Amino acid sequence: MAKFKLYDEEQNKSPIKQLWLSFKDNHIALVGLWLFLILAVLALLAPIISPYGINEQHGHALLLPPSWDDEGSVHFILGTDDLGRDMLSRLMNGATYTFGLSILAALITTIIGVFLGVLAGLTRGVRSSFLNHLLDVTLSIPSLLLAIIIVAILGPGLLNTVWAIILSLLPQYIHSVRNLVVQELNKDYITAQKLDGANKWQILTCGIFPNIYEQIVVIFTMSLSTAILDIAALGFLKLGAQPPTAEWGAILAQNLGLIYLAPWTVALPGILLFLAVLSTNLVGDGLRLALQKRRTV
Repeated sequence: MAKFKLYDEEQNKSPIKQLWLSFKDNHIALVGLWLFLILAVLALLAPIISPYGINEQHGHALLLPPSWDDEGSVHFILGTDDLGRDMLSRLMNGATYTFGLSILAALITTIIGVFLGVLAGLTRGVRSSFLNHLLDVTLSIPSLLLAIIIVAILGPGLLNTVWAIILSLLPQYIHSVRNLVVQELNKDYITAQKLDGANKWQILTCGIFPNIYEQIVVIFTMSLSTAILDIAALGFLKLGAQPPTAEWGAILAQNLGLIYLAPWTVALPGILLFLAVLSTNLVGDGLRLALQKRRTV
């Protein structure tokens, strides 16, 4: 016998709850979300929970293999590098630099990109045409190459790397948000709001934003994966984090000469980079599929 429901809210769930219910049905995306959350917590708490200091050296344990190796030690679970530094501690703190700063860069890019994208979508005439052509020219340059150019101007360093990534991701963000705003402005419900006397602010907050915030979240996850790769790539090229900073790309560059003698010093940061990008892409793809499913229901 069907259960009688007095309130429509029991059947008609909120958009966010519908999105979550669709998202959690995708088990692969859910695994990616858990992995993403683990990396985020690690990036936040790494300086507190890491067993050793980032640059603390142990002269009696140079190039010690991971603990599961016959020559390894339980005191250094993931082994040590050529200076006797604990790999586990350095990789944990590397999550703060690579993953944490990528999230920060993506958030700043989102705030600036949404603001400028909305302005670009609402403008018309010469200003809109000039901005579109400028974006087209900028989008023809790969984000990593654009970040390298900006770092070459600002100078190497972790802070300059973050600003370079923000500036290199902004054109794509502005272009995507502008297209979303233009698409919504051409819909009938916006015309109805204008006929009712709504101003631009009311149209933006009550009409456009409630219908594009989900796509903005998807764009954020995609830009985050690009930011992770760009920070690591600039660190690997010695344009980003400088030694002895424990950034995953910088760790790869510092230990590249040990790939045959101590392969774990290169493999471990590479695996973490792979997992970080994979988890971010799985979450973004899961959100995209959940969004499509919710809109077709």
